[in-house]
Amino acid sequence: MEYFSLHKGPLNIPEIYTKWYEFSIKQNCGALITFCGIVRDDDKVEGLSFDIYEPLLISWFKNWQERLQKEPAYLLFAHSIGDVKVGESSYFAGILSKQRKLGLKLINDFVEDFKTNAPIWKYDLKNGERIYALDRSSKLLGAGILS
Repeated sequence: MEYFSLHKGPLNIPEIYTKWYEFSIKQNCGALITFCGIVRDDDKVEGLSFDIYEPLLISWFKNWQERLQKEPAYLLFAHSIGDVKVGESSYFAGILSKQRKLGLKLINDFVEDFKTNAPIWKYDLKNGERIYALDRSSKLLGAGILS
């Protein structure tokens, strides 16, 4: 089972969800809580594009997995690399837990932390150009020159 996956272009949400759902049945868990990020048409963008520094992202994800070892829960994550058009998905996260309350809390915490600390750089696609989304970016602690 892949808990962590990166994909060129948009995510195939039904395919990923099916894998996660089948895994949840095998774990005898009662709650599979997901969050799906869909690219929307803000400010006339044609889509978004993403760069990822994989070693730093893997380290960030492993820290989250370590946090969840104390809980009876699994963290599931998929993200796009490159271009994703309006109406397509670029981000999919899930928490698999025995009960919904824990899953709901953890998915919120994970998504919020992702927004501020994951080493993923976002670009707007406009008029055929790729424009760094500086106004929607956060400086990453420990990223050095990648910040």
